[in-house]
Amino acid sequence: RAALAKQYNSLLTQIDQLAKDSSFNGTNLLSSSATTNKLHISFNEKDTSNLDVQGVDATSVGLSLTAITGNSGASSNGQGNFLIDNDVKTTLTSLTNASSTLRSQASTFGSNLSVVQNRQDFTKNLQNVLDTGASKLTDADLNEEAANSQALSTRQSLGISALSLANQAQQGVLQLLR
Repeated sequence: RAALAKQYNSLLTQIDQLAKDSSFNGTNLLSSSATTNKLHISFNEKDTSNLDVQGVDATSVGLSLTAITGNSGASSNGQGNFLIDNDVKTTLTSLTNASSTLRSQASTFGSNLSVVQNRQDFTKNLQNVLDTGASKLTDADLNEEAANSQALSTRQSLGISALSLANQAQQGVLQLLR
């Protein structure tokens, strides 16, 4: 049982290290359940649509798991050592409760992740629609302006030709009169 107690304590240390190392961009949602430990996600520029993901304490202390000692006799919380069967049962109950807590928090984080992914997909689709619309507007304007430019060029050529013909006609009349 002493070897199991040592293994158990080692696992508690690993749980604490995992909780402390689980941070992204300076935010660790697994190390503290303080109200200031939250991730604020804005879905628009005015922050009228947002999501706050509250952190949890997933350390051994936050999960109510305590280290096992090598002493004989029960401890005040019933998790004193593995030499007494009642302490082992209490530790198993604590592990079951911790597992339930972690599953519940994983479910909460999962639903928050789903909301963020849905908004990300929506934003990508909206961006694609806007890009396509802008492209169509730009293409339509360029085609229209090219047609307008061609029409103006044709009008100018016709005007010059008309003036040239009028001048030739006047020259012809003058030559007849001479």
